[in-house]
Formats: sequence, C-alpha cells, structure tokens
Amino acid sequence: MNAATTRTALQVDDYLDLLNLAVKVGDMKWQKEIKSRLQYILCLQTR
Repeated sequence: MNAATTRTALQVDDYLDLLNLAVKVGDMKWQKEIKSRLQYILCLQTR
C-alpha cells in the first residue's frame, strides 16, 4: 500500500466509525452527511 491508499483507508475507517456513532444516537442528518462524504471518497478512488 502506498501512503495515499493508507491515508484513504484510515479516512474511510474513521468515517465508518462516525457513521456507527450517528446510527447509535439516531442522528439522520449526520448519517446522511457521512454517507455523502463516503460516496465522494469512493468516487475519487474510482478515477
């Protein structure tokens, strides 16, 4: 893994942790924001 891939993987893991927290507290707006950010990261990786 190169440095950019490692950084992105850590970023995704962090966002998934935040998403789990948002689900636990029931914050739908926060969940939507996190999912949007994850989708953006996925789009950047598929270029």
